[in-house]
Amino acid sequence: MNSPRIKAIQQRIGMCPDDCDGFFGTRSIAACQAYLHSLMPTPNPWPDQSQASLRSFYGQPGDEDQLVNLKVSDVLYGGEPVKTIRCHGKVAASLGRIIGALAASPSAWVLSRYDGCFNFRNMRGGSLPSLHSTGAAIDFCSATNGNSDHWPDVAEMPLAVIEIFAREGWLSAGASWGRDAMHFQATR
Repeated sequence: MNSPRIKAIQQRIGMCPDDCDGFFGTRSIAACQAYLHSLMPTPNPWPDQSQASLRSFYGQPGDEDQLVNLKVSDVLYGGEPVKTIRCHGKVAASLGRIIGALAASPSAWVLSRYDGCFNFRNMRGGSLPSLHSTGAAIDFCSATNGNSDHWPDVAEMPLAVIEIFAREGWLSAGASWGRDAMHFQATR
């Protein structure tokens, strides 16, 4: 789809004027990932996505001793204020900075569509633990950024939100694997 929204993303990630065609194909995906990587801290503080690295860094999934209650404001779940987000202690400070940056941004509206952080479960359709099981992943705006909705063609997560997470080293599922744009995780 030749989309003005995609053209704006292409412009933001530095593809214009040469490759600013409104189609999000392989060149756009690679340029977007390189752009987001350039925003991330060096060295990136988070583990890679292998199960061994995740367990070594975050511990056993579901370990309540690793979780903390991050005090928040400006966050809503189902229209109701959220006072704390249960997350892994190692991501709490970073997640607090992300929520603060979101609250101060034009994309602050995403905070009114919080969909969860810690949830002791397996990945959808899989047998391995979800990163939500460690409290090192968070979801926003699931109604318009579902697991099978391709980003940015269908899913509507703003690039500005993805940039805020990237500056803290967090991966966006939408920008990293092209779907599930509601999902952000503290991995590299």
